[in-house]
Amino acid sequence: MMDEPRIVVLTLEDLRQVSAWAATCARDSLEVFERACPGDSRPREAVDAAWAFATGGARGKLLRDTAWAALRAAREAADGGGADPAARAADAAARSAMSAASAAYLHPLADAAQVKHILGAAAYAARSAEILAGDDPGVGRACIAEARRRAPSTVVDVLRRYPAALPGGGRIGDLMRDLDEQLRR
Repeated sequence: MMDEPRIVVLTLEDLRQVSAWAATCARDSLEVFERACPGDSRPREAVDAAWAFATGGARGKLLRDTAWAALRAAREAADGGGADPAARAADAAARSAMSAASAAYLHPLADAAQVKHILGAAAYAARSAEILAGDDPGVGRACIAEARRRAPSTVVDVLRRYPAALPGGGRIGDLMRDLDEQLRR
């Protein structure tokens, strides 16, 4: 018989702080998406929805809808560009926006998979910048260091309530684990 997951206590203010930080991280990569996919506002709308929630808005349908729309935008950018670095970077940027909008839905279960809701926007934004720099891992590390520097104490406190990020997940997983380790120190 498996143990029931431990419950994590989260306040609405905790969720707002995580969402605000995630939106800040995602905002950094919006230009990458918009340059590659002019006229597609779905990722920006997802980041705007995350900001609206972070500053007192409802935790509801708008966040879910814009997160799904940003994910569709990511898939379309990737499908349309194949191996083109600009398309791959746009895909990661849109996924960062999707992650920002979904940060409000961090579940109160002590499950390492939930760490993606906290750190996903930063990891995808870092990957987007890294791709544009010719897959330079130093650029990704610099973005992760900046995300760590910007993280408010509430985000660090919330992260520490969860188990460490899971192994796997390719380069995004590597970036997420790097940020996870830095924030927990």
